[in-house]
Amino acid sequence: MSTFPYRLVATDLDGTLLRADESVSGRTRDALVAATEAGAAHIVVTGRAVPWTRHILDDLGYEGIAVCGQGAQVYHAGEHRLLTSLTLDRQLAGLALSKLEAEVGPLALAASRDGLEGEVLIGPGYRVQEGPLPYVPYEDPAELWAAPLTKLYLQHPTLDDDQLTRAARETVGGLVDVVMAGPGIVEVLPLGLSKATGLSLAARRLGVKAAETIAFGDMPNDIPMFGWAAHGVAMGNAHEELRAVADEVTASNEEDGIALVLERLLSA
Repeated sequence: MSTFPYRLVATDLDGTLLRADESVSGRTRDALVAATEAGAAHIVVTGRAVPWTRHILDDLGYEGIAVCGQGAQVYHAGEHRLLTSLTLDRQLAGLALSKLEAEVGPLALAASRDGLEGEVLIGPGYRVQEGPLPYVPYEDPAELWAAPLTKLYLQHPTLDDDQLTRAARETVGGLVDVVMAGPGIVEVLPLGLSKATGLSLAARRLGVKAAETIAFGDMPNDIPMFGWAAHGVAMGNAHEELRAVADEVTASNEEDGIALVLERLLSA
């Protein structure tokens, strides 16, 4: 077996490492173990904040550094502590929200609070995806802004995800960043924040460079990570915007797309 060509394997979670039932297949687990035994570090880079990520990392036996919250949080899974955390300017976010609603009409809102135990707040009319992830409903808009936030989530009654993302970028793109992270998940982030931001910080801690990194993802929020890494691999189920900038496209998350690439590189 030849030396594995990368020192860092960066994987998104939803739609990439995880299957629809939030599990990781045995084949993909084995491929990641083989890559790490060959000298590479595996790092999770996810849009999920730490409270929605921690249980998955614990199940994987993952004890290294993870990048959470679209790059806002660098988290040490083994020590269960935040190494860095960047919050959204609430005054600026409120201004952006007002400008956007003046353009497209009322939005349904949710928000992720900062910290290891940061709650996800769900406002009236926001469509929650079925699953085990905890959240707290709110009615009073003041509750949304009562504590530091890592991000806002937006939904519109008629615009689809792509349309809402474009409208938000055109209207408030100079105030905040806007990304689409999954079905029904359009997020407002601090300006300049991306998965590449958090990944570069984590890689520096690991002593690894962008040129030594392979990254896997499925949604437009993974585009900056692909731009940073030496090699970007889009899953077979990936959004067309990510596929357009990927160095290659593998099989879907349900078909062990990560494992197929890692096995090929390990046996080359």
